[in-house]
Amino acid sequence: MPIDKLESEKIERKKPIGSFYDLAGSFGNCRHEGGVEFRSGKKPEALIEMIIRYFSNKTDWVLDSFLGSGSTTATAHKMQRRWIGIEMGDHAYTLCKTRMDNVINGDETGISQKVGWQGGGGYHFYELAPSLLVKNDKLPVYQINPTYTFEMLCEAICKIEGFKYRPQDVFHGHSSEKRFIHVTTEFVNAEYIRSLSQHLDEGQSLLIYATKIQSDMMLPDNIEVKKIPKDLLDKCNFESEVR
Repeated sequence: MPIDKLESEKIERKKPIGSFYDLAGSFGNCRHEGGVEFRSGKKPEALIEMIIRYFSNKTDWVLDSFLGSGSTTATAHKMQRRWIGIEMGDHAYTLCKTRMDNVINGDETGISQKVGWQGGGGYHFYELAPSLLVKNDKLPVYQINPTYTFEMLCEAICKIEGFKYRPQDVFHGHSSEKRFIHVTTEFVNAEYIRSLSQHLDEGQSLLIYATKIQSDMMLPDNIEVKKIPKDLLDKCNFESEVR
């Protein structure tokens, strides 16, 4: 895309002499930007602003999968871009979250004066859940993570199978108005199946996940039964795990 079409508003762009940008001062003064410090790893908002300005439009998505101190998302937010930041460890809270809270509250450092930033906006903060399946301490098999509650198990299975987690009646989620899912740690036999089927209307179908299942059951065409954790393993690729 031509540079002159990256922004809808008129912007003067000056080419540096010999393709050189002097950001030494910005690097020297960025230590306190955003109200957080990240020794020997922080980038100035002036540098990020230049990159975002040349390679995106307002409302475009900006991704930083190694967020560090949050310089990229802070700058993107001030420049009216949407953004995703990913980080591990405590500084996801002490640096990244703290910085974005400061930005929303009207942070005056970095590029704030240049872009007229006065605060505003918001964001969603998500935490990665622990692994659903973990190796058994004594046997060479996988098992449900013992830290999972039953509700967490149901929500995880719904996510894996493409269902929307929404407990209602005997069902734990749905993928459409006619497709439902039920999760249980009880023993599922023919009588259990018949009891669940009474809650289905004509044309509706059901996926059941259970830890204990009667063998050789004759199932109706609209009901499928899968075993926990065996059938969950088929949905996951554990060969790529870092060992």
